[in-house]
Amino acid sequence: MKIAMIGQKGIPAQSGGIEKHVGELATRLVKAGHEVYVYTRPNYTDKNLKTYQGVNLISLPSINSKHLDAITHTFLASIHAVFSRKYEVVHYHGIGPSSLLFLVKILRPGLPVTSTFHCQDYYHQKWGIFARMYLKFGEYMCCKFADKVIAVSHGLKDYAEKKYRRKVDYIPNGVNIYPSLEAKEITEKWGLVSGEYILSVSRLVRHKGIHYLINAYNELKTDKKLVIVGEGAFTDDYTRKIKKLAQDNPNIIFTGKQSGNTLMELYSNAYIFAQPSESEGLSLALLEAMSYGLPVLVSDIPENLEPSGEAGISFRSGDEKDLKEKLNYALSHPSQIKNKGKKAQKRINSEYSLENITKNTLGLYRSMLI
Repeated sequence: MKIAMIGQKGIPAQSGGIEKHVGELATRLVKAGHEVYVYTRPNYTDKNLKTYQGVNLISLPSINSKHLDAITHTFLASIHAVFSRKYEVVHYHGIGPSSLLFLVKILRPGLPVTSTFHCQDYYHQKWGIFARMYLKFGEYMCCKFADKVIAVSHGLKDYAEKKYRRKVDYIPNGVNIYPSLEAKEITEKWGLVSGEYILSVSRLVRHKGIHYLINAYNELKTDKKLVIVGEGAFTDDYTRKIKKLAQDNPNIIFTGKQSGNTLMELYSNAYIFAQPSESEGLSLALLEAMSYGLPVLVSDIPENLEPSGEAGISFRSGDEKDLKEKLNYALSHPSQIKNKGKKAQKRINSEYSLENITKNTLGLYRSMLI
């Protein structure tokens, strides 16, 4: 089977949940004997890189700005997919890129198109009114006109089925189980000791709620540090704001974007993982933390409660006082927290296996070819 993937920035993943998901799925589809073509943006993936672990990479330009990067690249990728005339399935990722799937439906009728509903991006506070309206249009196109729609959470599945009155397939994102690493590089760089810090891994954008976490942490009496991993996404004002909130506390550490062994060490040695977001799809950072056996403290939005289950502790979203109380509880109950971490890793094995996700996605592709 020849499969095209459109909407992601590129692979290998440097950051971004969709990029990590596409990378894992695409490479597994290749190992299963299929030809996969992933469209990439030169501001994310080197345009001279033509293949990655057997996946064919097609670099097309884009207008590198907050509002035009994704849509200009998706337009060119869609046109390329139409006129290449070699694909058997086209798979769009995200509701923004899915706004243009009609190009394939009109210009290549009969070519199966699926779309993954990753997140209700219009709730993200970085977008203005026009962008939010356009993202809602993208959701409409995704859910009304794709031959098959994939939702990454039960909550998104239920929402889409109720609103658009159609069947939606549930196939979540997934993560690998990696071995834990000793604290070496993170000790050299930031003086971090195993079990002595709270970890958050996130883009530094407002809807991720990092300001709530910093404010709550500033009210704690603890020797454990707060480590915030990630960078902004056209959100320089917000990044400056949260760093100002943290400027008087030397125990708050911003590491910037991290990957590879450094990120693995950060996950491996944290005491607890905190995700205070106000809006999510299915967070790969949360799944990755759970895969390392980390207990998780999450805001009580459905998109966080569904994956964390009994492995997590929740607080009322946006409530800094409740977040502080739950952090205090976690810090003062280490044995209970450790048990939560064991449940987290078991949950990843049972519910978010990449092998099952690949198998189910292939089954969906095949169902469109019958």
